Amino acid sequence: MKNLVLIVLAALALNSLAQPGTKNFIDQNYIEVTGKAEMEVVPNEIYLAITVDEKDFKGKQEIQGIEKSMFKQLAAMGINVQEQLAVKDMASNFKKYWLKGQEINTVREYQLKVANANTAGRAIRELESLGVSNISIEKIGHSEIQRFRTEVKINAIKAAKEKAASLTNAIGQDIGKAIYIQELDNRFAPFQAKAAGLSNIVVRGYGDTDGLEAGQPEIEFEKIKLEYSILARFEVE
Repeated sequence: MKNLVLIVLAALALNSLAQPGTKNFIDQNYIEVTGKAEMEVVPNEIYLAITVDEKDFKGKQEIQGIEKSMFKQLAAMGINVQEQLAVKDMASNFKKYWLKGQEINTVREYQLKVANANTAGRAIRELESLGVSNISIEKIGHSEIQRFRTEVKINAIKAAKEKAASLTNAIGQDIGKAIYIQELDNRFAPFQAKAAGLSNIVVRGYGDTDGLEAGQPEIEFEKIKLEYSILARFEVE
């Protein structure tokens, strides 16, 4: 009896799909297009990896004094040390640098977050003046990257609709509602300095003119590039 009920329900479902005036997706007249959009974003989050190694200052000062000078120098630049500077992976550093032969060697790793490339460049110069030269650019990003990604996706689907409308209007027809939308392979590649090297950094204004110092160079990063493609199918009326 239960099997009979299932067969009847299945027959009713098939009958309803076959009613006059209804079409399966594959039977509809539609146009398929791909819309693309891109955006370049100036990064406002730059992360510097700073390593303070006591062996670089042997016979001069202890690491506590080095760190104190570093904090003072960064604060003088207007950097909020408590919020923008963090100790990075203290435990692994301890294991890695615990013994150098018979000598205990203290190492600290920090991550400094700044808002622009010029501040990053200035921080590097100021720390190098203290003897802290093991500094690298770890990554860059933007605080509103998710909003930008959504905006580019919206622009991509709008581009798809405009393309579909333009093509169908050329043959005297119009498009109806969207019946299929799919994100295709999209590209969002945040800068990773350790993997990509420092090729994404541009230095402008460096050098001197007629023997006179031209001032501090202006450092820029290549913009973060967002690219999105949307596949869409629209009814053709």
